[in-house]
Amino acid sequence: MLKTWLFKFILAIWFLLWVPVLFVGLISSKLERFLLRTDAWGVLVLTRIIAGIKYEIHYPMPQGNGIPFEHNINTRLDGRTIIASKHMSILEIAILFTHIPNSVFIMKRELLWIPFYGWAFARIGLIGVNRKRGATNIKKLAHTVTKKIMDGMTLIIFPEGTRVAPNTNTRVKGGLLFIAQQLKLPITPVSVDTGLYWPKRGKIKSGTTHIYFEPAISSSASAEEVQIAINKHSC
Repeated sequence: MLKTWLFKFILAIWFLLWVPVLFVGLISSKLERFLLRTDAWGVLVLTRIIAGIKYEIHYPMPQGNGIPFEHNINTRLDGRTIIASKHMSILEIAILFTHIPNSVFIMKRELLWIPFYGWAFARIGLIGVNRKRGATNIKKLAHTVTKKIMDGMTLIIFPEGTRVAPNTNTRVKGGLLFIAQQLKLPITPVSVDTGLYWPKRGKIKSGTTHIYFEPAISSSASAEEVQIAINKHSC
């Protein structure tokens, strides 16, 4: 447990050191995004050096002999898609944010109220939702996401709505399916095993975690299809 407490202590200091920097970054959304990505890269470095956690990203294999997959209903010529990821840890947030350019997350609106960090999230356009407002909120959310997509952003959503422990399947929320169907955007599922190494609670373990980008599925996919896809390689 000593390594776990040491890692969390150093990580807390790291976040505190970035507070004044992110405050200055509020003057520009582009600057703030650069600073937040740098902050996230630092988290990945500290995770590797102190916690001993490395990561590998896996993408769908091309068709035989390196020939790309043929265009079908699950792909768009403009490359736009919704990233739907399993959520087990802070780790996959840092990995996805640093590796997917112009990414935008959907999160609980309360997180945007956190001093400095929440303000920085709002400044770069991360989307806060009020889960209590139900269908009304979902329609407004779809409109907001549409504008983000048209501005060249890539939506990342955690369809289960919260962090889950390894070997746990939680029902996929309807928001992802509504947005995908309204915007006619295919869904790229992402399965992870980060919870084995950096769990929501408990001891941090050294090792190599894996992030799997699964083949895209149709915008008309069911909740069950999404759930199966994001759990394909998840522990």
